[in-house]
Amino acid sequence: MKAFQVLFVVLLTAAAAEGQSFHRGRCPQPSVQENFDVTQYMGTWYEIEKLPAVFERGKCNQATYSLLDDGTVKVHNAELLSNGKINSIEGVAQVKNSSQPAILDVSFFKGVPDSPYWVLSTDYHSYALVYSCSDYFGLFHIDFAWILARTRVLTEDMVRQSHEKLVAAGVNVKRLTVSDQTGCDVMS
Repeated sequence: MKAFQVLFVVLLTAAAAEGQSFHRGRCPQPSVQENFDVTQYMGTWYEIEKLPAVFERGKCNQATYSLLDDGTVKVHNAELLSNGKINSIEGVAQVKNSSQPAILDVSFFKGVPDSPYWVLSTDYHSYALVYSCSDYFGLFHIDFAWILARTRVLTEDMVRQSHEKLVAAGVNVKRLTVSDQTGCDVMS
């Protein structure tokens, strides 16, 4: 039991120190996009706002999705680091249950559990709201949320509407941070 308590404190401290969105209890189960069409979702999305994420260290964050022959989705995430270098990673996403196509699992590393990727809402052309949450021992969870857009800027009205939808999904929008999408010409 002592080892479990130490592990719990270490995980809690790491999450809090990195600004992660940490909560007691299990992950919520928000509604996702009805009749989600993964094909329309393909292409590049730019990060407008997010819950803090330890794995995002730069600016100009973007994700490009492309459909693979086997029906899975290639995920290419990229960001511009402060030293001017582009940091990127590739993974694969797949729908686990065809009756819920807006719920995907993303894998970036072999042997590491997949990460959930839930499309809460999208019009495919201008915005997308994405949620991810992982439970730890049924005692706490860490969640992530992103407001994405097809352009590096989203209107204030669309951001406000996105906040309303995220609140309805149980996301604490007061913790969202605005993503820096300036000086991103090298990302093209």
